[in-house]
Amino acid sequence: MAKRIAILGSFDTKGAELGFLRDRIHGLECLTLCIDASLGADPTIPTDISSAEVATAAGADIREIRKSRDTRAVTETMIRGASAVVRRLFDAGRLDGIISIGGASNTGLATTVMGVLPFGVPKVMVSSMAAVPAYAGSYFGTKDITMIHSVVDIAGLNPLLASVLSRAAGAVCGMVGASSGDLDLFSADRSRPRVALTEFKFSETCCRHAAGLLAAAGVEVVPFHAQGIGDRAMEGLIQQGLIDGVLDVVPAGLAEEVLGGNRGAGPDRLEAAGRAGIPQVVTPCGFDMLSCGPVERGDREDPLWVTRQLLKRKRFVPDAQRVQVRTTAEELVQIADLVAAKLNRGRGATCVLIPTRGWSSLSEEGMPLCDFDADAAFTRCLKDRLDGGVDLRELDLALNTVEFAEIAVAELLRMLGARDHTTPDAASPAVSACPPESLPNRFAGRDDRSLL
Repeated sequence: MAKRIAILGSFDTKGAELGFLRDRIHGLECLTLCIDASLGADPTIPTDISSAEVATAAGADIREIRKSRDTRAVTETMIRGASAVVRRLFDAGRLDGIISIGGASNTGLATTVMGVLPFGVPKVMVSSMAAVPAYAGSYFGTKDITMIHSVVDIAGLNPLLASVLSRAAGAVCGMVGASSGDLDLFSADRSRPRVALTEFKFSETCCRHAAGLLAAAGVEVVPFHAQGIGDRAMEGLIQQGLIDGVLDVVPAGLAEEVLGGNRGAGPDRLEAAGRAGIPQVVTPCGFDMLSCGPVERGDREDPLWVTRQLLKRKRFVPDAQRVQVRTTAEELVQIADLVAAKLNRGRGATCVLIPTRGWSSLSEEGMPLCDFDADAAFTRCLKDRLDGGVDLRELDLALNTVEFAEIAVAELLRMLGARDHTTPDAASPAVSACPPESLPNRFAGRDDRSLL
């Protein structure tokens, strides 16, 4: 059966270019659904779903939208409507991929709409803004959107743009073909539990050993670099039901978000696993530092450095771009309170492991960010705030060790209901507090194909 690709765009101003793209996709034996998200006028070529229908899906009238001078408000309305239309098409099995073209406005609208589709659905954006650093990352964020730089402006067909659009058509058609069969993530074999693992440079020994132990136990490991965007991507995949358990070694994005660091992971960090009811093991790794580079920020009146008096703190500076400063006891109490509130709301098995000899390679004894008193303030607050549904245990270990990794893995495997004879004995005191759980039913009580 021929694949069907949605073409989303402003058919009032980009009709010729979108029509060319449509014809190229037809030439590659794929079907199309043209969705008009125009704000200004009627389309210049026929479409399958009109801008009036898109507006109606958002509870609005296209005539009022075209009269409005509030561009931001009407754009957000069309985003809501187009998102609803696209998701309904996908849920009905009428959409296998999506493509769009445009400049700044159309790129922002289209990529936001693409974000309502699950991971694995091909998403291609041809944009004249793809190479602008200040904008590019915000367009795809945590979504698997492929950005193609148009090089020339999308303002009338010419040989250069035609070449780009032809290759874009080939890209999206190739993607929808490749996403079927063995590569279809939504019908792939899920006989093995899938575990998300957060990691960064300063937990490398622990995380590499943990990944190996999980793999040896028959677990599929999906690692995420805890630099902010990676954290957000993990939370999104958990919400889609693609993750069965979390070894959250580095939840630092939560603290970075609150304290204003470079690796902020958004306000919802450390919530998805709890909402999904999947097992999670959490550590304080990364809460011992704040990422605040580059170096020159400390040489000027940078608000973060001034407000938090970072020049007075312990710091680690591996290069001009990366600066890690030590978090204070007061900041860690604030973080502990937030961590407890988020974990208390969770409905799955949760275990918090606190290493008392250093939360990362930088905060072990003798290392630049060592501050055991600040660590202890966090632990005291967390103990006081956590309710009885969350297990917390202190371990006389440094986190970035194979010994800590073995205990963390054993905890998670117990909660998943798996068995791993390479980790410490499940009956030993180190791993006895978390009760065994059966493998979760991935489809119980959720509908991950529902609309926003």
